[in-house]
Amino acid sequence: MGLGRGFMLTLPALRAHPAIRLAGAFDVRAEARDRFASEFDCPRHDTLEALLADPGIDAVYLATPHSLHASQAVAAARAGKHVLVEKPMALRLDECDAMIRAAQEAGVTLIVGPSHGFDAPVRAAADMIASNRFGPLRQLTTFNFTDFMYRPRHPSELDPAQGGGVVYNQASHQFDVLRRLAAHPVTEVTSIVGGWDADRPGDGAYTALVRFGDEAGGTMTYSGYGHFDSDELMGWISELGQPKNPDSYGVARRNLAHMQGDGESRAKLARGFGGEGSTTVALPVSHEHFGFVLASCERADLRLMPDGIWIFEDDRRHFHPLAEPSVPRAGVIDELVDAITGVRPPTQDGAWGRETIACCHALARSSALRRAVSVDEIKNDMEQ
Repeated sequence: MGLGRGFMLTLPALRAHPAIRLAGAFDVRAEARDRFASEFDCPRHDTLEALLADPGIDAVYLATPHSLHASQAVAAARAGKHVLVEKPMALRLDECDAMIRAAQEAGVTLIVGPSHGFDAPVRAAADMIASNRFGPLRQLTTFNFTDFMYRPRHPSELDPAQGGGVVYNQASHQFDVLRRLAAHPVTEVTSIVGGWDADRPGDGAYTALVRFGDEAGGTMTYSGYGHFDSDELMGWISELGQPKNPDSYGVARRNLAHMQGDGESRAKLARGFGGEGSTTVALPVSHEHFGFVLASCERADLRLMPDGIWIFEDDRRHFHPLAEPSVPRAGVIDELVDAITGVRPPTQDGAWGRETIACCHALARSSALRRAVSVDEIKNDMEQ
């Protein structure tokens, strides 16, 4: 459901997995539906209801606007389909609850992703931390500086009321990374959220202090204003694991400035399946990442890189390499298949996704109220 940019980024993993066959799709664009049916030799579905009624479909991937996730996931679960839903899971906790309840009642799998919590360096570092080889985790330092605000967008993607801007789009990634590494829930958030460009309204940056109980904490900073590029610190490997040319500085902002009329909408559509652009995504040379991540344990610091992990111990510094990636986002598809076939339960299930939304709410509320906000406060308000 939804054949836009999100689907395009996950398509290589869907194509590559031996247990997956692409059997149908729905999108509001007829040309996208036509192309999908032709390319994957499957029935054309002209309505969402027709897709969900197809007995040949076992699972659906929701890559639609955030505001549609809850209703579509509930409908899919009631139709007996397993659900992989893009982050953020939904916009409200009661919507998350409805999604979880529908999946439980139907006996189907619900997974939230892809997100950078599935990145291979994150999972490898999480295993190292969990082994207690370097002592307890004490501190996490994370930041990411991108051009998010100047990429082609639909208006809803910049409107905080519709889950637009960086708080729900990007902090959901960063919270997932921190939570996978810490293996403990976030208890409190203190933050400042900023909107710094009147010509590009919306929440474009934040910085936050995050607590995991009394023993560990972390910082998370994000800016989507296209100035400093933190990929410089990642060996000029982009978030998608592809080489980046430093000389392309400012290209997103310049391209946007030259768009007239409906140019931005057309540029957005061109990035989706069946658009004016390519229907393929370049395969990565390294794993995906979400900027600078440093995990500080009592006896070592672990720096996550696109191709492995630098380990800084008391008496030596060494590198733990990771195998080269085959396709991007393979981890989330593996988790989906393993959950459906009963190999293992998913890590980022509906409850996980709900917790991430509570964290994002706490981040937004802390900035608005100018005080620390506990995640329990968010949950209690919803229950009342």
